[in-house]
Amino acid sequence: MKMEEVKNRESRTSTKTKWTIDTMHSQVAFHIKHMMISNVRGVFKKFGAVVYTTGLDFTTAKVDFWMDPDSIDTFSEQRDEHLRGRDFFDTRNHKQITFVSDAVKKREDNHRMYELWGDLTIRGITKRVKLDVEFGGVMKDPYGKEKAGFTVRGVVNRKDWGLTWNKALEAGGALLGEEVAIRCEAQLMNVTND
Repeated sequence: MKMEEVKNRESRTSTKTKWTIDTMHSQVAFHIKHMMISNVRGVFKKFGAVVYTTGLDFTTAKVDFWMDPDSIDTFSEQRDEHLRGRDFFDTRNHKQITFVSDAVKKREDNHRMYELWGDLTIRGITKRVKLDVEFGGVMKDPYGKEKAGFTVRGVVNRKDWGLTWNKALEAGGALLGEEVAIRCEAQLMNVTND
């Protein structure tokens, strides 16, 4: 390997890289049990993130993610209005849901899997959570932009953030489950030199 190539590689691995989320190729989705027999699914349509890494080393990632709870879409306007209200997200008083990472750990059993730890804030309440991240790889798109792909999964208990509304069912049990499963498809775009 030529000395110039070595220097370029060393420079690339030690420089700070800035990424933003490509919202056209990303999705923030969730599902929750309904009547204990099926799942209600939904998405948030407005979200963004800034991620900093050292070179392409995603174990060094610092993630600052936000989404607009007012952009929730469960494919039922009546249900979405209820979710925006005081029983749930109270979007008049709480304009953002945020996640700020504080640690990334690569799984020893699978080089494409990471654990992402950080603070999730909903309705002004902050709790530390762990998310499982699957790394899809890094590629250049047809326009020369470097992209990195990830699938992020996690399960949180909505009651931890004061989202306690529910209704009892006549046959027993509750209308809504407590656990919310999160699945995000994230395509990051390298904007270091933009």
